[in-house]
Amino acid sequence: MTTSPSAITLPVAIIGAGPVGLAAAAHLAERDEPFVVIEAGPGPGAAVREWGHVQVFSPWRYNIDAAAWRLLEATGWSMPDAEAYPTGNELVDVYLAPLAAHPAIAPHVRYGERVVAVSRDGLDKMKDADRAAHPFVVVLTRSGADDERIVQARAVIDASGTWNAPNPLGANGLPVPGEHALAGRIRYAIPDVLGIERARYAGKRVLVVGSGHSAFNALQDLMTLAGEVPETRVIWAVRRPTTAQLFGGETADALPERGSLGQRIRQLAETGAIQVETGVRIQRLEQTEGGIVVQTASGALPPVDEIVAATGFRPDLGMLREVRLDLDPSLESPSILAPMIDPNLHSCGTVPPHGAEQLRHPEPDLYIAGMKSYGRAPTFLMLTGYEQVRSIAAALTGDLEGARRVELVLPETGVCSSSRGGAGEAGCCGTVAQSTIVAEQTGCCDDPALPAATCCGGNATAAPVIQIGRERRPEPAGVGTVGTASTAKVPCC
Repeated sequence: MTTSPSAITLPVAIIGAGPVGLAAAAHLAERDEPFVVIEAGPGPGAAVREWGHVQVFSPWRYNIDAAAWRLLEATGWSMPDAEAYPTGNELVDVYLAPLAAHPAIAPHVRYGERVVAVSRDGLDKMKDADRAAHPFVVVLTRSGADDERIVQARAVIDASGTWNAPNPLGANGLPVPGEHALAGRIRYAIPDVLGIERARYAGKRVLVVGSGHSAFNALQDLMTLAGEVPETRVIWAVRRPTTAQLFGGETADALPERGSLGQRIRQLAETGAIQVETGVRIQRLEQTEGGIVVQTASGALPPVDEIVAATGFRPDLGMLREVRLDLDPSLESPSILAPMIDPNLHSCGTVPPHGAEQLRHPEPDLYIAGMKSYGRAPTFLMLTGYEQVRSIAAALTGDLEGARRVELVLPETGVCSSSRGGAGEAGCCGTVAQSTIVAEQTGCCDDPALPAATCCGGNATAAPVIQIGRERRPEPAGVGTVGTASTAKVPCC
């Protein structure tokens, strides 16, 4: 079945009805630009539902897009407590579901349809002839159906995320021998240990692989379970040779919940409550009578019953094979964006402002936004994705000045791998823990003579405001100040 294009204007196709995809819809709706949102799941925020039991590290004020806020307010929706920390389920129930149901968005969302390919009408990847004049064709499949559907679009915003493409256990980026065969005993990402998956882990020997905050969350829940079911045993395997700088920003993290989680895991590791194995390079998994044995380059780990692979995610680029992309060879993010998000140089809060200019590809009017735009880098924040799609919406509607101007309020993590900062400092920038950043998209400052505070925008103060994306409003009663306001040319740490 083919969806016929409008006789007047083809829509912008948005892939994914998660936070960033729905934010893109909100910005396009404000600009009276036709769009269609295509979501593989049964409802909005389907991927978020899969980690719905997890409390996010950032409070509500970092999780709501400005255009979405404006649309919702007009319906009588009230902003949640700006300083409260929602779970994934609350994010969907309180924010994403009402947004998806908004009259300006609901008629344009298609659920249960998965995008399997994107191309140009009448042109394959090799054809040069006036590609921008040919509409996109977006090929869809519906769960349980054999037929394919085609939607034509004038532009494509891929905000499908990376949730369905977790990294395997192998240090070489590949599944290790035995990983596929034991897939039923491996849980990728963060299991609901204290909820619906309790029986799977209670009283079991569990190996957690990974060194990020997803691993921290899994470890924390497993240790809570161990307190209730003492037979539960937890081993933590990380590739790093030592535990130095393993626990995040801790007290230097401007997101207190994230910092305190790192502190709790450090205490559990240092007291021996969690058995920590460092320098682990998994080579294969073996099912034995005593349990799953993980063979590493330096020997075997103790047998376990279950494995939690909190090893991060990667983009699934298969659907974009017939369009022209410019991707960094290591991160698999847009090439211009790659040095700005490189986790060897940046934490979440030190990624410079960026938008349509940094997300462009050789294929005109095609953008990858949200978590997927970061490729394999783990430095993504939801608010960054909101600014991406605000800028993209501006670019697609001819507002080039609006596309170039980006404003962000980002929290520092207190951890940086660059020479300008390190654990225990006030963040990569050393002096500014939190700032409102206004920047022209001209790249990242690379002058080593500039002090970090200059790159990050200084620390000029401002009246208390609530800032969500580019929207600044007087502080309502009972809501704390967002932070200090400052202005910078392309902040960089």
